[in-house]
Amino acid sequence: MKKVFYYMSFIFAFTQMQAQKDFQGMAVYESKTQPPKFEGMRGGNRDITPEMQKSMEERMKKMLEKTFILNFDKSASIYKEEEKLEAPGQQGGFRVMVSSMMGGGGTFYKDVKTKSYTVDKEFMGKEFLVIDSLPKLNWKLEQETKQIGGYNCYKATAVKEPSKTDFRNFRPKKTDDKKEEAKKTSGQTKTNFEDNFELPKEIVVTAWYTPEIPVNQGPENYWGLPGLILEINDGTTTILCSKIVLNAKDKVDIKPSKKGKVVSQKDYDETVVKKMEEFREMNRGRSSGSAQTIAR
Repeated sequence: MKKVFYYMSFIFAFTQMQAQKDFQGMAVYESKTQPPKFEGMRGGNRDITPEMQKSMEERMKKMLEKTFILNFDKSASIYKEEEKLEAPGQQGGFRVMVSSMMGGGGTFYKDVKTKSYTVDKEFMGKEFLVIDSLPKLNWKLEQETKQIGGYNCYKATAVKEPSKTDFRNFRPKKTDDKKEEAKKTSGQTKTNFEDNFELPKEIVVTAWYTPEIPVNQGPENYWGLPGLILEINDGTTTILCSKIVLNAKDKVDIKPSKKGKVVSQKDYDETVVKKMEEFREMNRGRSSGSAQTIAR
């Protein structure tokens, strides 16, 4: 009887281990970022008209709405933007600039066992393979709960340092109306889109995770909670899970990309910041033409 018991226990344990080994899931995320406001911006000697302002904000809104797929298992995941056909005229210079400032990443691979990530990026016609340690966020677990897609989720918050190479981290500058009026009177006005924004010292991140899917994963470079992260919000960007499929018949290869020049995140950021500064200086004083390009 004891032999039968031990045999059954062994079979059960083996089955559980095999199930964990073969476990895989897929989550679809919708990412939306609030577009910047263009009030008060000037192009050359002409103010941006309300019609141009509205058109620019609408185009920016569409550019900042994306769908991503996260494929994950117990220890690793790959996160990639869903491929979509673009409408004619969507490849303008401003679109390329915004894409670059938003990271321009391909496949984001996370390994929570080794606490590392690999992401392939294309910037200014060059391919990079960024390999570095996963950022460690000091999550504060809250008692607040809500449901997302039928899953019970718990709230967690953390504070992170913003990235200079991620356009979504920038915030509109607070302006002094009297000083701005004095600048207009004297003819000293801002002529660059970038001059209207600044990088905050820190960003408060709110996450919602579900222990019902016990994996240490989430969208982008978010991880470190006792359950799959189904929603992320940092004030301007919201990433919300819209669909989950567990243990589908067709498995996905969860492996890092290998294309591009291997660099650290710091080296990549320095390259991007340098090139963007060069781009900014080259286009200084040309915002009238740029604004009209965005509005079209």
